[in-house]
Amino acid sequence: MKISFKTSQQESTWDQLAEIWRAADDIEVYQGGWLFDHFYPLFTDTSKPCLEAWSTAAALAAITNRLRIGHMVTSNTYRHPAVVANTIATVDIISDGRLDFGFGAGWFEEEHQAYGIPLPPLKERFDRFDEAIEVIHLLLTEYQPSFAGDFYQLNEAYCEPKPAQSPRPPFVIGGKGEKRLLRTAAQWADHYNYPGADLDDFKSRLEILDRWCDELGRNRSEIEVSLQIRVHDIAEATALAADAGEAGADHVIFILPPPPDVSILEKLAIASADL
Repeated sequence: MKISFKTSQQESTWDQLAEIWRAADDIEVYQGGWLFDHFYPLFTDTSKPCLEAWSTAAALAAITNRLRIGHMVTSNTYRHPAVVANTIATVDIISDGRLDFGFGAGWFEEEHQAYGIPLPPLKERFDRFDEAIEVIHLLLTEYQPSFAGDFYQLNEAYCEPKPAQSPRPPFVIGGKGEKRLLRTAAQWADHYNYPGADLDDFKSRLEILDRWCDELGRNRSEIEVSLQIRVHDIAEATALAADAGEAGADHVIFILPPPPDVSILEKLAIASADL
Protein backbone atom coordinates (compact mmCIF):
# COMPACT_ATOMS: atom_id res chain seq x y z
CA MET A 1 0.00 0.00 0.00
CA LYS A 2 1.16 3.55 -0.78
CA ILE A 3 1.37 5.90 2.19
CA SER A 4 1.15 9.67 1.89
CA PHE A 5 0.55 12.56 4.25
CA LYS A 6 -1.51 15.72 3.92
CA THR A 7 -0.74 19.11 5.43
CA SER A 8 -3.38 21.78 5.03
CA GLN A 9 -1.91 25.26 4.83
CA GLN A 10 -4.23 26.68 7.49
CA GLU A 11 -2.74 27.96 10.74
CA SER A 12 0.72 26.99 9.48
CA THR A 13 3.69 29.13 8.55
CA TRP A 14 5.83 28.58 5.48
CA ASP A 15 8.74 27.60 7.73
CA GLN A 16 6.62 24.92 9.43
CA LEU A 17 5.45 23.48 6.13
CA ALA A 18 8.95 23.54 4.66
CA GLU A 19 10.34 21.74 7.72
CA ILE A 20 7.85 18.89 7.64
CA TRP A 21 8.05 18.40 3.87
CA ARG A 22 11.84 18.33 3.96
CA ALA A 23 11.67 15.78 6.78
CA ALA A 24 9.16 13.63 4.87
CA ASP A 25 11.33 13.75 1.76
CA ASP A 26 13.91 11.75 3.73
CA ILE A 27 11.41 9.17 5.06
CA GLU A 28 10.95 6.41 2.48
CA VAL A 29 7.60 5.27 3.88
CA TYR A 30 5.97 8.37 2.42
CA GLN A 31 5.22 8.17 -1.29
CA GLY A 32 3.96 11.73 -1.47
CA GLY A 33 2.45 14.74 0.23
CA TRP A 34 -0.76 16.66 -0.33
CA LEU A 35 -2.09 20.16 0.27
CA PHE A 36 -5.63 21.53 0.06
CA ASP A 37 -6.95 24.29 -2.21
CA HIS A 38 -8.60 26.82 0.08
CA PHE A 39 -8.00 30.47 0.90
CA TYR A 40 -9.79 30.21 4.26
CA PRO A 41 -9.16 27.64 7.00
CA LEU A 42 -11.74 24.84 7.22
CA PHE A 43 -13.82 23.95 10.28
CA THR A 44 -12.29 26.66 12.46
CA ASP A 45 -11.98 30.45 12.68
CA THR A 46 -11.86 31.53 9.04
CA SER A 47 -9.95 34.71 9.90
CA LYS A 48 -6.83 32.67 10.70
CA PRO A 49 -3.91 32.47 8.20
CA CYS A 50 -3.98 30.10 5.23
CA LEU A 51 -1.30 30.00 2.51
CA GLU A 52 -2.39 29.79 -1.13
CA ALA A 53 -2.27 26.30 -2.62
CA TRP A 54 -0.47 26.39 -5.95
CA SER A 55 2.25 28.86 -5.03
CA THR A 56 2.92 26.74 -1.94
CA ALA A 57 3.11 23.59 -4.07
CA ALA A 58 5.61 25.22 -6.42
CA ALA A 59 7.80 26.23 -3.50
CA LEU A 60 7.63 22.76 -1.95
CA ALA A 61 8.50 21.21 -5.31
CA ALA A 62 11.65 23.31 -5.36
CA ILE A 63 12.85 22.23 -1.90
CA THR A 64 12.10 18.48 -2.15
CA ASN A 65 13.61 15.80 -4.34
CA ARG A 66 11.56 12.61 -4.05
CA LEU A 67 8.03 13.16 -2.79
CA ARG A 68 5.14 13.34 -5.21
CA ILE A 69 3.13 16.51 -4.75
CA GLY A 70 -0.57 17.21 -5.18
CA HIS A 71 -3.74 18.88 -3.93
CA MET A 72 -6.83 17.24 -2.48
CA VAL A 73 -8.29 18.89 -4.48
CA THR A 74 -7.99 21.93 -6.75
CA SER A 75 -11.36 23.68 -7.07
CA ASN A 76 -12.50 24.37 -10.62
CA THR A 77 -14.42 27.45 -9.51
CA TYR A 78 -11.34 29.44 -8.46
CA ARG A 79 -9.37 29.49 -11.72
CA HIS A 80 -10.02 29.22 -15.44
CA PRO A 81 -8.95 25.74 -16.64
CA ALA A 82 -6.49 27.21 -19.15
CA VAL A 83 -4.74 28.98 -16.26
CA VAL A 84 -4.77 25.70 -14.32
CA ALA A 85 -3.24 23.79 -17.24
CA ASN A 86 -0.34 26.23 -17.50
CA THR A 87 0.16 26.08 -13.73
CA ILE A 88 0.18 22.28 -13.81
CA ALA A 89 2.81 22.22 -16.54
CA THR A 90 5.01 24.69 -14.69
CA VAL A 91 4.83 22.96 -11.30
CA ASP A 92 5.41 19.56 -12.93
CA ILE A 93 8.57 20.92 -14.54
CA ILE A 94 9.74 22.50 -11.27
CA SER A 95 9.20 19.16 -9.50
CA ASP A 96 10.92 17.17 -12.27
CA GLY A 97 7.75 15.20 -12.95
CA ARG A 98 6.43 14.62 -9.42
CA LEU A 99 3.02 16.31 -9.66
CA ASP A 100 -0.35 14.60 -9.27
CA PHE A 101 -3.24 16.83 -10.33
CA GLY A 102 -6.16 16.59 -7.91
CA PHE A 103 -9.35 18.21 -9.19
CA GLY A 104 -12.84 18.88 -7.87
CA ALA A 105 -15.95 20.87 -8.78
CA GLY A 106 -15.80 23.27 -5.79
CA TRP A 107 -17.95 23.59 -2.69
CA PHE A 108 -16.82 26.02 0.07
CA GLU A 109 -19.55 28.65 -0.06
CA GLU A 110 -18.04 31.07 2.47
CA GLU A 111 -14.92 31.66 0.36
CA HIS A 112 -16.96 32.23 -2.77
CA GLN A 113 -19.24 34.72 -1.06
CA ALA A 114 -16.36 36.61 0.55
CA TYR A 115 -14.44 37.03 -2.71
CA GLY A 116 -17.40 37.43 -5.02
CA ILE A 117 -16.50 34.24 -6.89
CA PRO A 118 -19.61 32.64 -8.43
CA LEU A 119 -20.57 29.23 -7.04
CA PRO A 120 -23.07 27.88 -9.58
CA PRO A 121 -25.85 25.43 -8.75
CA LEU A 122 -24.66 21.84 -8.46
CA LYS A 123 -25.64 20.71 -11.97
CA GLU A 124 -23.91 23.64 -13.65
CA ARG A 125 -20.90 23.19 -11.37
CA PHE A 126 -20.46 19.62 -12.63
CA ASP A 127 -21.16 20.60 -16.23
CA ARG A 128 -18.32 23.12 -15.91
CA PHE A 129 -16.13 20.54 -14.15
CA ASP A 130 -16.54 18.01 -16.96
CA GLU A 131 -15.64 20.62 -19.58
CA ALA A 132 -12.70 21.89 -17.53
CA ILE A 133 -11.15 18.43 -17.26
CA GLU A 134 -11.24 18.04 -21.03
CA VAL A 135 -9.80 21.54 -21.57
CA ILE A 136 -6.93 20.82 -19.18
CA HIS A 137 -6.25 17.43 -20.77
CA LEU A 138 -6.17 18.95 -24.27
CA LEU A 139 -3.83 21.76 -23.29
CA LEU A 140 -1.43 19.38 -21.55
CA THR A 141 -1.35 16.80 -24.33
CA GLU A 142 -1.90 18.61 -27.65
CA TYR A 143 0.16 21.31 -29.34
CA GLN A 144 -2.54 23.79 -30.31
CA PRO A 145 -6.00 22.49 -29.34
CA SER A 146 -9.39 24.06 -29.90
CA PHE A 147 -12.48 23.41 -27.80
CA ALA A 148 -16.04 24.71 -28.08
CA GLY A 149 -17.93 24.12 -24.85
CA ASP A 150 -20.89 25.79 -23.22
CA PHE A 151 -18.63 27.36 -20.57
CA TYR A 152 -15.05 27.20 -21.87
CA GLN A 153 -13.53 27.74 -25.28
CA LEU A 154 -10.07 27.30 -26.77
CA ASN A 155 -9.04 28.74 -30.12
CA GLU A 156 -5.87 27.04 -31.30
CA ALA A 157 -4.44 27.65 -27.83
CA TYR A 158 -0.88 27.07 -26.69
CA CYS A 159 0.25 25.63 -23.38
CA GLU A 160 4.02 25.56 -23.64
CA PRO A 161 6.19 24.12 -22.33
CA LYS A 162 4.43 20.84 -21.74
CA PRO A 163 4.72 19.09 -18.34
CA ALA A 164 7.67 16.86 -17.55
CA GLN A 165 5.43 13.78 -17.32
CA SER A 166 4.12 12.29 -20.54
CA PRO A 167 1.43 12.36 -21.72
CA ARG A 168 0.50 14.45 -18.62
CA PRO A 169 0.56 14.26 -14.81
CA PRO A 170 -1.91 11.76 -13.32
CA PHE A 171 -5.43 13.12 -12.82
CA VAL A 172 -6.80 12.60 -9.30
CA ILE A 173 -10.55 13.05 -8.89
CA GLY A 174 -11.97 13.12 -5.39
CA GLY A 175 -15.53 12.95 -4.11
CA LYS A 176 -18.54 10.74 -3.46
CA GLY A 177 -21.27 11.73 -5.93
CA GLU A 178 -22.83 8.70 -7.59
CA LYS A 179 -24.31 10.23 -10.73
CA ARG A 180 -21.69 12.74 -11.84
CA LEU A 181 -18.47 12.61 -9.81
CA LEU A 182 -17.91 8.87 -10.01
CA ARG A 183 -18.85 8.81 -13.68
CA THR A 184 -16.26 11.52 -14.36
CA ALA A 185 -13.72 9.56 -12.32
CA ALA A 186 -14.42 6.45 -14.38
CA GLN A 187 -13.85 8.44 -17.56
CA TRP A 188 -10.82 10.56 -16.66
CA ALA A 189 -9.17 9.59 -13.38
CA ASP A 190 -5.84 7.87 -13.03
CA HIS A 191 -6.49 8.00 -9.27
CA TYR A 192 -9.81 8.18 -7.41
CA ASN A 193 -9.82 9.58 -3.87
CA TYR A 194 -12.57 8.91 -1.36
CA PRO A 195 -12.58 11.95 0.97
CA GLY A 196 -13.14 10.19 4.28
CA ALA A 197 -12.70 6.96 6.19
CA ASP A 198 -16.19 5.40 6.38
CA LEU A 199 -15.22 1.99 5.05
CA ASP A 200 -18.76 0.74 4.44
CA ASP A 201 -19.54 3.80 2.34
CA PHE A 202 -16.11 3.59 0.71
CA LYS A 203 -16.82 0.06 -0.49
CA SER A 204 -20.21 1.10 -1.85
CA ARG A 205 -18.59 3.95 -3.81
CA LEU A 206 -16.08 1.53 -5.31
CA GLU A 207 -18.96 -0.66 -6.46
CA ILE A 208 -20.51 2.36 -8.18
CA LEU A 209 -17.15 3.25 -9.73
CA ASP A 210 -16.91 -0.34 -11.02
CA ARG A 211 -20.33 -0.01 -12.66
CA TRP A 212 -19.43 3.28 -14.33
CA CYS A 213 -16.18 1.78 -15.60
CA ASP A 214 -18.09 -1.15 -17.08
CA GLU A 215 -20.55 1.22 -18.76
CA LEU A 216 -17.81 3.42 -20.20
CA GLY A 217 -15.54 0.55 -21.23
CA ARG A 218 -12.80 1.52 -18.78
CA ASN A 219 -10.60 -1.03 -17.05
CA ARG A 220 -11.09 -0.29 -13.34
CA SER A 221 -7.67 -1.73 -12.53
CA GLU A 222 -6.17 1.31 -14.29
CA ILE A 223 -7.50 3.60 -11.53
CA GLU A 224 -5.57 3.88 -8.27
CA VAL A 225 -7.86 4.19 -5.23
CA SER A 226 -7.08 6.16 -2.08
CA LEU A 227 -8.84 7.43 1.01
CA GLN A 228 -8.02 10.01 3.65
CA ILE A 229 -7.64 9.31 7.37
CA ARG A 230 -7.38 12.06 9.97
CA VAL A 231 -4.65 11.40 12.51
CA HIS A 232 -5.87 11.91 16.06
CA ASP A 233 -4.33 8.75 17.50
CA ILE A 234 -1.53 7.03 15.58
CA ALA A 235 -2.48 3.48 16.55
CA GLU A 236 -6.11 4.02 15.58
CA ALA A 237 -5.16 5.70 12.30
CA THR A 238 -2.82 2.92 11.20
CA ALA A 239 -5.30 0.21 12.23
CA LEU A 240 -7.95 1.92 10.11
CA ALA A 241 -5.45 2.12 7.24
CA ALA A 242 -4.93 -1.64 7.40
CA ASP A 243 -8.69 -2.17 7.27
CA ALA A 244 -8.89 0.25 4.34
CA GLY A 245 -6.43 -1.92 2.44
CA GLU A 246 -8.68 -4.92 2.98
CA ALA A 247 -11.62 -2.83 1.74
CA GLY A 248 -9.92 -2.00 -1.55
CA ALA A 249 -7.65 1.01 -0.98
CA ASP A 250 -4.31 1.06 -2.81
CA HIS A 251 -3.18 4.24 -1.10
CA VAL A 252 -3.83 5.87 2.29
CA ILE A 253 -3.39 9.59 2.89
CA PHE A 254 -2.91 10.54 6.54
CA ILE A 255 -4.21 14.03 7.32
CA LEU A 256 -1.92 15.66 9.88
CA PRO A 257 -3.39 18.20 12.31
CA PRO A 258 -2.20 21.79 11.82
CA PRO A 259 0.31 23.15 12.45
CA PRO A 260 2.42 20.22 11.19
CA ASP A 261 4.57 18.39 13.71
CA VAL A 262 7.67 16.50 12.55
CA SER A 263 7.56 14.15 15.56
CA ILE A 264 4.05 12.97 14.59
CA LEU A 265 5.24 12.43 11.02
CA GLU A 266 8.13 10.29 12.24
CA LYS A 267 6.03 8.22 14.66
CA LEU A 268 3.38 7.68 11.99
CA ALA A 269 6.04 6.46 9.55
CA ILE A 270 7.27 3.85 12.03
CA ALA A 271 3.71 2.66 12.72
CA SER A 272 2.93 2.51 8.99
CA ALA A 273 5.99 0.61 7.88
CA ASP A 274 4.23 -2.75 7.67
CA LEU A 275 1.07 -1.59 5.88
